[in-house]
Amino acid sequence: MPNTKHRRFVATAVAVALGTTTLAACGSSDEGDAQSGPAKLTYWTWTPGMDKVVDLWNKGPGKERQITVTVKKQASGDTLVTKILTAHKAGQGPDLVQAEYQALPTLVSNDAVADISGEAGEAEDDFAEGVWQQTTLGSDAVYAIPQDVAPMMFYYRADLFEEYGLTVPATWDEFAETARKLKEEEPDVDLTTFSANDSGLFAGLAQQAGAQWWTTEGQKWKVGIDDAATRKVADFWGGLVKEGAIDNQPMYTPAWNKALNTGKQIAWVSAVWAPGTMATAAPDTAGKWKMAPLPQWSKDENVTGSWGGSSTAVTTDSDHKAAAAEFATWLNTDREALAALAKDSGVYPAATTAQLSDAFAEPPAYFSNQPDFYTRAADVAGTTAPSAWGPNVNVAYTTFKDAFAAAAKNKSDFGPALTKMQDDTVADLEKQGFEVAE
Repeated sequence: MPNTKHRRFVATAVAVALGTTTLAACGSSDEGDAQSGPAKLTYWTWTPGMDKVVDLWNKGPGKERQITVTVKKQASGDTLVTKILTAHKAGQGPDLVQAEYQALPTLVSNDAVADISGEAGEAEDDFAEGVWQQTTLGSDAVYAIPQDVAPMMFYYRADLFEEYGLTVPATWDEFAETARKLKEEEPDVDLTTFSANDSGLFAGLAQQAGAQWWTTEGQKWKVGIDDAATRKVADFWGGLVKEGAIDNQPMYTPAWNKALNTGKQIAWVSAVWAPGTMATAAPDTAGKWKMAPLPQWSKDENVTGSWGGSSTAVTTDSDHKAAAAEFATWLNTDREALAALAKDSGVYPAATTAQLSDAFAEPPAYFSNQPDFYTRAADVAGTTAPSAWGPNVNVAYTTFKDAFAAAAKNKSDFGPALTKMQDDTVADLEKQGFEVAE
């Protein structure tokens, strides 16, 4: 691996972990568009209904400015990251890409996304500090405009909690006692399940506990996946699975859907996007669930993790960087655009003012019994803990799915699975040529 790339990666890590301003800009923030005149931009995104939102731009501000945007629907996750990097190597990347926050360090280090601080830096005031930091990587550069956030929350069947005499847990200790009480009195019912088929859930829980999975020491990466905070989370959930206090089946399966729909599972730790998933998984229970803040590790805390979220970035391959940055800023800060994102795409916006806008005046239809759903969601969003991502999130996530799924299925200790997750991540960094601190 070229030394320049290694240095850029380390600079990124330092910025993320320490909030320094040492990260050199990838791309050229002081350059204007390579071509003048009308601009035709291509936007790679997986968000449903984005074409309807983009039509507002093309018929309004875009028409006035002669900037036309064409949406190209893509797969999400690692598939899209790989496609972006492949296109960039060939010099054929699109003008704009939707990028998950944890993917940005990889895209920055590969010089695939541009610094748009000169064109979009003033958008900072529209976002919470922790959210904006994820797109600047703690530096003076701006590598994307935040689009959506996914603060984590606790969802529960309000009717069954009342029927079984349960209290909504404010702490994780209370959560565990609630699970045990329910299982003792209703052996065929589970409070929830531990699932390993979506790594983002565990990452968000670790984030809430204070984990920092990727940091740096000088010019070396330091992997802290097997740290005290994450081990606390792993031991907690592994203990509940081992004793049979909660289920051990994966989410999103027909069996999981049935459990939610029939009252065999009466709670779910999820994120703000959960109502859409639940409406499909458990349609017969609409209006019976409520949302509450995530349980805390101590009563004096008020913090949550994040399970998802993405941004809009301008690529270094674009010949119209200023035009692309203008669109990205409009998309994620303009009142009409944000309302359309909420209506047509189901996006929970990163822009703080939009979280309490008219678009969220009414609760999700599935939560019609909780009129203050989005007011509470905005409060929770403001408590999101900072995150720290590194260059090989995909490796850590893949190992989690394999190792934790096996441990959950066997009802064995989660400790060895966490150690393997740590070891595999470190080994991959070293394989790529990075120096890793002990």
